[in-house]
Amino acid sequence: MSGFPPGSAPGADAEPALARLLARGVRRALGDLGFATVTELVLASGRRADVAGIDRRGEIVIVEVKTSLADLRADRKWPEYREFCDALLFAVPADFPLPALPPDAGLLVADGFGAALLREAPRHPLPAARRRAVTLRFALTASLRLGRIEDPARNDLEPALLS
Repeated sequence: MSGFPPGSAPGADAEPALARLLARGVRRALGDLGFATVTELVLASGRRADVAGIDRRGEIVIVEVKTSLADLRADRKWPEYREFCDALLFAVPADFPLPALPPDAGLLVADGFGAALLREAPRHPLPAARRRAVTLRFALTASLRLGRIEDPARNDLEPALLS
């Protein structure tokens, strides 16, 4: 895997395209593990989780997608995600320098078709009130996105429901 999606040259559009592909692979892998997922979940802190998943037991995972070492070094907000999940993982392409990743998070190596779990994420169970709040935000986000597919003109509800 070259680090860039097929047909994409290094440049301004390459990293977002790669991030979308990796997120798709992560969502497929989490789905195989019994998680429903959403991308770009806005948390109560205002931070945006790349991929969030919830399983039937209510366990919440957040996956931070990193496309390159520069992407990792430029983004230091990821420790804040721990407040909103039971487990935090990183997802990276196969050519990523793995030793650069924090050892206290799970690790997935992903591509556009799936992801392999290389390191389990340490568990840090959420308090009940926080779990309820994140679960509700997850459900509202998923429902609003589905609603936009059925009625694209109705996008006025999101700010009121997710603020």
